[in-house]
Amino acid sequence: MGSISCCLLLALALLSLRAAAARKCDLQGLWRNELGSNMTLSALDAAGTFSGSYHTTVAATNKQILVSPLQGAQQHPSTKGQPTFGFTVQWQFADSTTAFVGQCFVDRHGKETLETMWLLREEVPSRRDAWKATR
Repeated sequence: MGSISCCLLLALALLSLRAAAARKCDLQGLWRNELGSNMTLSALDAAGTFSGSYHTTVAATNKQILVSPLQGAQQHPSTKGQPTFGFTVQWQFADSTTAFVGQCFVDRHGKETLETMWLLREEVPSRRDAWKATR
């Protein structure tokens, strides 16, 4: 009896590892970050591009924050299923654009997480002020 239950546990463990390995990130849908901002992404087209909208809760402005459009692209899906991607957001309430790059990860429980970095460029009145325009 002991060897049967041991084999059964081993088989279940191997099946769950195989299922975790088969999971792939899907960028389409609603994403929220720890600060309460959210974005909605469309399905990838055949070229790997997508569009969507971004609603930030964090902004250095006194203006009303508006939902802003985004455009992006994902690398061709790899066998590991944890692709890199990039997108830009054209802010509708500020004279700035942000570029995001990142990678989608799937943990062993199937939870998808986006790890990103961003670079924001705001409009300045002259080239002389360009040094302070990027964050």
